Amino acid sequence: MKVIQILPELNAGGVERGILEVGKYLVDQGHESIVISNGGRLVAQLKAEGSRHITLPVNKKRLCSLKQVRVLRRFLEKERPDILHLRSRLPAWLAYLAWRRMNPITRPRLITTVHGFYSVNAYSKIMTRGEHVICVSNSVKDYVLKNYPDVQKNKLTVIHRGVDPVMFPHGFKPTPEWLEIWHQQYPQLESKYVVTLAGRITRWKGQLDFIKVIAGLKERKIPVHGLIVGEPHSKKLEFLEEVKSAISVAGVENNITLVGHRSDLREVMAVSDVIISCSTDPEAFGRVTLEALAIGKPVAAYAHGGVGEQLDAMLPEGKIKVGDIDAMGTLLEKWEQEKCNPKQTVVFELEQMLRKTIEVYSGIL
Repeated sequence: MKVIQILPELNAGGVERGILEVGKYLVDQGHESIVISNGGRLVAQLKAEGSRHITLPVNKKRLCSLKQVRVLRRFLEKERPDILHLRSRLPAWLAYLAWRRMNPITRPRLITTVHGFYSVNAYSKIMTRGEHVICVSNSVKDYVLKNYPDVQKNKLTVIHRGVDPVMFPHGFKPTPEWLEIWHQQYPQLESKYVVTLAGRITRWKGQLDFIKVIAGLKERKIPVHGLIVGEPHSKKLEFLEEVKSAISVAGVENNITLVGHRSDLREVMAVSDVIISCSTDPEAFGRVTLEALAIGKPVAAYAHGGVGEQLDAMLPEGKIKVGDIDAMGTLLEKWEQEKCNPKQTVVFELEQMLRKTIEVYSGIL
């Protein structure tokens, strides 16, 4: 098979990592993988793993982006892929407009993946227009059926995102060399109860709730230090300033560190005591929490969306009612006194996700 996946950019995030994983799996299985995006820091890895990358400006909501429709149609007619897989709304619209003008007999089969709980409108509906639609969790499937009742149920397939147990083995420990550098960079973490929130710095990811949690633990006299791992989108820098201001107002400047983007999140989680998710909107799936559970780290999280499904299967005691800061603090205080050790169980494996995705491709062909 020749498969084309399209998304806005290849920088960081669950969608981006999933595209790299599918691309590598396709190549390893003897297929051809092409990814179209505006580029980004992950392009080098994508190419090194055998995929081709085509750089096109498919990432900006501007009228001039419609010029890419003709470019995409010509490219598709030249490459003649078997599968066109749409992964994000704006490039999905551009690729869909190109695809629908092609000869129905020779054009590729169209797959979409619903990666999130998008705002319900005609713009978002494009993600349900695939000839087959992949949903990344049962929660996402329920969202599609509720908000787009004209979508046929039999064209929806739930494929949970997965974690590689080789990359994220239970009990994983960083190397001594990594630990030495980490301790030099962040000496303030020594002998502290380290609580980590990882994710893009944007309002719905819950950094403001996280600050309240850390402040509450400080009031409980727990030697806590919070890590906020991630960076804002270039258009969301004002929220980063709001986060910094909230840290100051809460009086936890010495209890929270913003570490920015990290390509070694596995190691950062391994030296943390607890990983938490305070996403105020439900996560479609939530890779970080699954990876933390896989390496044996306890996760406390607002119990909705895909993260709620993970905790149901792997650590039910980590479920917290959305917005209940006090309950989150009580659970973390308990775990500080009585260490929680999640059982060695990986319910959602990467190999299963990749195999099911290829089965969707093969099935529609």
